[in-house]
Amino acid sequence: MLKHTRLVALLTALMLVLAACSGDSGTTETTAAGDDTTTTEAMTEETDAPTETTEAMADDTDLSGTSVNVFGPESAAEGEAIQAALDPFAAETGIDITYVGAGDFSDQINIQIDGGNPPDIAIFPQPGKVADFARTGDILPLPDDVNANVTANWPEAWTSFGNVDGVQVAIPTKTDLKSLVWYSPSRFAEAGYDIPETYDDFLALVDTMIADGRTPLCVGIESGPATGWPFTDWVEDLTLRQATPEFYDQWVAHEVPFNNETTTSIFGQIADLWNTPGAVFAAGGSIASTFFGDNGTPLVDGQCEMHRQASFFAAFLPEGTTLGPEGEINAFYFPSNSADSKPVLGAGTLATAFRDAPEVWAVMDYLGSAEYANARIAAQGGGFLSAVGGQDLGLYSPFEAGLVEILSSASVVRFDASDLMPAAVGSGSFWTAATDLVTGSLTPQEATDFVEESWPTS
Repeated sequence: MLKHTRLVALLTALMLVLAACSGDSGTTETTAAGDDTTTTEAMTEETDAPTETTEAMADDTDLSGTSVNVFGPESAAEGEAIQAALDPFAAETGIDITYVGAGDFSDQINIQIDGGNPPDIAIFPQPGKVADFARTGDILPLPDDVNANVTANWPEAWTSFGNVDGVQVAIPTKTDLKSLVWYSPSRFAEAGYDIPETYDDFLALVDTMIADGRTPLCVGIESGPATGWPFTDWVEDLTLRQATPEFYDQWVAHEVPFNNETTTSIFGQIADLWNTPGAVFAAGGSIASTFFGDNGTPLVDGQCEMHRQASFFAAFLPEGTTLGPEGEINAFYFPSNSADSKPVLGAGTLATAFRDAPEVWAVMDYLGSAEYANARIAAQGGGFLSAVGGQDLGLYSPFEAGLVEILSSASVVRFDASDLMPAAVGSGSFWTAATDLVTGSLTPQEATDFVEESWPTS
């Protein structure tokens, strides 16, 4: 973690046009020197923290012959990387550790818990669901020693999302940055486009591109059972840019109604932007039917000029795509109109335990360690970020390492709102309303009213 002066130097050199992946991308990356410089109120001085070793985690307890199953949302190449990262710890401790990933994790974990057959460990992408299950007593609090390691190894900005009513019940295992817009540096240079410094500049650039006969945006919100979430990311980023962070927190906590004037206006702004003639390329024929990851190839091929998406979008670029300011694709910070406020929207995953056993806590401890992060980086070959202290930044490409250092230094992070909200809303009515708005089935007011009416009363 960086001291303040080092952080400023890093940001000056790297800014926030850095990108990273959350998947098996097969991309090659160049250094992450930026086109612009940015700071964020989320980035403040931190001190280096010690990291426990796997030997300390294993302790002197003989765990050979035991088994632990882990269930999470990451599958395919990412799931294989998780298993590969768990294998060294399994070999060291003698624990038989099995990871299973599913795209419909949010639905499956409900079924498993309701049926009384939860996994030993579940990795959640939504702190809101963690809170729901912690309050029903399904998720177990962390033992003191495991909690001490989490506190020592992770910035408070990330551990706070696993703290429910003052009790630490989850361990962060991955961190993502969402406030990014992906683009082609060479095409921007060819057309004479500047990186927008404000959101108004961004909208003006969209208009300029349309006038030039170019399609500004690639957009798709299809994601299986999670269809609609890319729209919610736009809502959250614009909420941080058009309201205060305090309002964002109140909105997430339902201290202001979901269908408030600001949120309803933002729903309408996004719908108007996406419905502007010539503004959007949708690879699947329509925004609602286009898988969000299918925007990678069109962006590289020039069928669109920009795509607002999180750091893990690099996983969906064509194999061999070079990243960075001198590469084929780069990313810039999704701008705010306020020169004094450059908010960052983040996300990630959290590990939780459902069975109280030494082998379960040993694996939990490992999942929150620098050793796990190092093993997963090596196994995945790109596309994974962690803010854990003590990890080997040399295992990342320079492009990714710069972003990790920024994430690791953040003292305040605004997590994805839909992931923080109660599951019935965040991974339910919010996604549904977003999809219905995009398809034209609901107006912005009807969409936010629908979400408000779905909010749990207790």
